[in-house]
Amino acid sequence: WSALDQVPGIRTAWVARPGEASPLPRAARAGDVRYRFGGQSLGVDDYLARRRVTGLLVLKDGEIVLERYQYGRTGASLFRSASMAKSVTSLLVGAALARGKIGSLDDSAGQYVPALAGSPYGETRLRDLLRMSSGLTFTERYDGRDDVARLSRAVATGQPSVPEVLASVRERHAPPGARFVYASAETEVLGRVLTAATGQTLAQLTSQWLWQPMGAEQDAFWCTARDGQAAAYFCFNASLRDWGRLGLLLAQDGRIGEQQLVPREYLLEATDAARQPPAFAPQRATPYFGYGYQFWLHPLHSRSFAMQGVHGQAVFVQPESGIVMVQTAVYEGASGVLDPLAYAERTAFWMGVLEALGGQTRRY
Repeated sequence: WSALDQVPGIRTAWVARPGEASPLPRAARAGDVRYRFGGQSLGVDDYLARRRVTGLLVLKDGEIVLERYQYGRTGASLFRSASMAKSVTSLLVGAALARGKIGSLDDSAGQYVPALAGSPYGETRLRDLLRMSSGLTFTERYDGRDDVARLSRAVATGQPSVPEVLASVRERHAPPGARFVYASAETEVLGRVLTAATGQTLAQLTSQWLWQPMGAEQDAFWCTARDGQAAAYFCFNASLRDWGRLGLLLAQDGRIGEQQLVPREYLLEATDAARQPPAFAPQRATPYFGYGYQFWLHPLHSRSFAMQGVHGQAVFVQPESGIVMVQTAVYEGASGVLDPLAYAERTAFWMGVLEALGGQTRRY
């Protein structure tokens, strides 16, 4: 990853780890995970052989029950998050809210980011940005010709600038807050709100508010745009075990030891399907997932949610059972629409993990 420093238009901002990592002990017995898919009973080795998974980690009550790597990756590797970064951005919003840096989720983005004042995104409430429900039309097809490609080119080249691209999005498909439509631009706006509200970079905030107090074992990094702003929607990178520690923080409702790093009430609003407006509930926002504050919500009776990235990355969390699963991957298809079998098998494997470790699998 250090080679990214040499790629034109791509810069890195490092997130410092603490002097001592928090323990992540190995369980006395590894879980015997089995799952059913395509009429077959399969195991961990089958799963890894069938899908392009680079790293796989399963935690139960803070202990490692499974840790595997493929394709030359190791425990020292830093894995790209793609859109799992969106959930990290959401955690920083919650932490900023608790510290009074952000006054209210009902504030508009333009109250914090002068470059967006008067634009449709600038007039959108932070709550609606968190739910990706601005109602603005931003295309995300992963074909190189959509709006997210235009935004990413602005990150890399600065021509036009990222704020100019964001301010150019003006057409509406729905009133704000009415429906979920996936749009990476909404997270990028939130990232710029965070830096404007705090006067610090996303790398500094991530280190101070998450990485150091949770006891990460390795430095992480954000990629940054030409203007020095971290790309909040896709560009956070960390080791597999540190992704696991982040999942453990979520499983413990934002608490590590005696420290509440992210407000519990904010996390419940972000990740509890029962707290979402009907349009954002599982099997309503999408055919399977619901959507909270930059988190995907499983249609299970026990609160279960995920961070997800393009090409298969995910952190799945079920707080009641204390189970966390981290997967890094390089799926050929960018999404479940483009590669449905790979994503369906990942869900089936997660159900197998829950069953093996005493989690709750009852669906709506």
